[in-house]
Amino acid sequence: MRGLLCSPLPMLLLLLRPWESQLQFAGPRCRTGPLDLVFVIDSSRSVRPFEFETMRQFLVGLLRGLDVGPNATRVGVIQYSSQVQSVFRLGAFSRREDMERAIRALVPLAQGTMTGLAIQYAMNVAFSVAEGARPPEARVPRIAVIVTDGRPQDRVAEVAAQARARGIEIYAVGVQRADVGSLRAMASPPLDEHVFLVESFDLIQEFGLQFQGRLCGKDLCVEGGHGCQHQCVSAPGTFHCACNPGYQLAADNKSCLAIDLCAEGTHGCEHHCISSPGSYSCRCRAGFVLQQDQRSCRAIDHCSFGNHSCQHECVSTFRGPRCHCREGHDLLPDGRSCQARDLCNGVDHGCEFQCVSEGLSYRCLCPEGQQLQADGKSCNRCREGHVDLVLLVDGSKSVRPQNFELVKRFVNQIVDFLDVSPEGTRVGLVQFSSRVRTEFPLGRYGTAAEVKQAVLAVEYMERGTMTGLALRHMVEHSFSEAQGARPRALNVPRVGLVFTDGRSQDDISVWAARAKEEGIVMYAVGVGKAVEEELRQIASEPAELHVSYSPDFGSMTHLLENLRGSICPDKETQA
Repeated sequence: MRGLLCSPLPMLLLLLRPWESQLQFAGPRCRTGPLDLVFVIDSSRSVRPFEFETMRQFLVGLLRGLDVGPNATRVGVIQYSSQVQSVFRLGAFSRREDMERAIRALVPLAQGTMTGLAIQYAMNVAFSVAEGARPPEARVPRIAVIVTDGRPQDRVAEVAAQARARGIEIYAVGVQRADVGSLRAMASPPLDEHVFLVESFDLIQEFGLQFQGRLCGKDLCVEGGHGCQHQCVSAPGTFHCACNPGYQLAADNKSCLAIDLCAEGTHGCEHHCISSPGSYSCRCRAGFVLQQDQRSCRAIDHCSFGNHSCQHECVSTFRGPRCHCREGHDLLPDGRSCQARDLCNGVDHGCEFQCVSEGLSYRCLCPEGQQLQADGKSCNRCREGHVDLVLLVDGSKSVRPQNFELVKRFVNQIVDFLDVSPEGTRVGLVQFSSRVRTEFPLGRYGTAAEVKQAVLAVEYMERGTMTGLALRHMVEHSFSEAQGARPRALNVPRVGLVFTDGRSQDDISVWAARAKEEGIVMYAVGVGKAVEEELRQIASEPAELHVSYSPDFGSMTHLLENLRGSICPDKETQA
């Protein structure tokens, strides 16, 4: 805010005409460039008639120093008291003479001082496109000059802040009795450039001189230091940046960003859109070429070149030609040749004994003396004799959960070739680790389906490998009549099958020997790190018929046939 002081005032009415002549500034009119300028004049009852006349002459004199016109400075005038009145709108006149005539015909309202209402009107009406203001996208500065002599009778701070937020630059001119706090609340920052206080209306010319100096200030674009990346557009006392075609202004209002036409999603490119300033081009993925429409893509047919060397079929991919074999054949490592597939190794054929591959198919075989069943996969089962079979399954930590599931599947494959029934073969299952747990005894289940379901439900124990403890449990409990074993008088063979993958953490010799002394036929199946010496110690003689070994859990199925032939008793054995 600045205060303008002067010598004692002469008689105001005598100085009105000379004062008007003082506002005829020397030199050519100010070339401000495009500008929308609205004067908001206080005509309340506190403004005396000769003071209002002074204000009228001030406006006329200021107009004569401006470059007015449709494409230059557009001027509008509103007056207010308890109400707001438009003297003439921004788009009303393009000639200075018409504006002066309207100002000279101005009659004061002579009521209250509703400055906030006047600012509201200027923001919503006077600076609207309908009233002649240029649209916001034209970036033409909007300036409001408020001239008042008293304290507003309504609130001005909030509505003035709204006007400034909409891009209106506000100059607040206070005369004589004006309230300084209200002026500061209305004006735009910096306040020392937008707040003026004069002692009387006849000194308002001082503001006119300073205000016109602001409008006719230096061209800030020419002065440099504007920071615009592309273009600088000058405006009175200010400037704004603009961008070249194909670019848009960044958030800092100085830098320019290339308009990404690809991001708009209307490019129509089938694969990739490559943006450039104000334009774009389409590009295809590797293995495709751009069509004539410059948008769609077509796969390159690498096979059509005739140099693929595929034995059977060539399939074109985006990386080049790829060879493919006909059904029943596999591609060899050279990537071109094909070999007839051994279906027995490549599919889950389900053959119980042996699978024989025959071209695009396969067939199952049974061992000598057994016949293939109606399902074409299984052989006739152990129906010539009865067995009490107890399976001791290693559930130690070294087996691991995924392999334990393979063990359960292997057990169920053994059950598949047994004639499970209360009168035929009875099956019991014991799991051991650091302790021993009977999963189900010999007498619990009477069908193969029930046994297999119970096997699948067994939960992995983990921890140690107490094989000796498991053998003792089998001898003392598993083959007891209380657990479902048939009396010795019936001469039903008792078979124990121990499945383990490592060295026992306790002694096995005593109970392995005791099991055989009790007439139990012992089989030992070892996997991975199982110790051969222990397997032989567990198994009955001869070891070649009672010991089986597999290097890993995934290849255990080859042991099935040996176990089948050994566990299934002959008629002569039970005669």
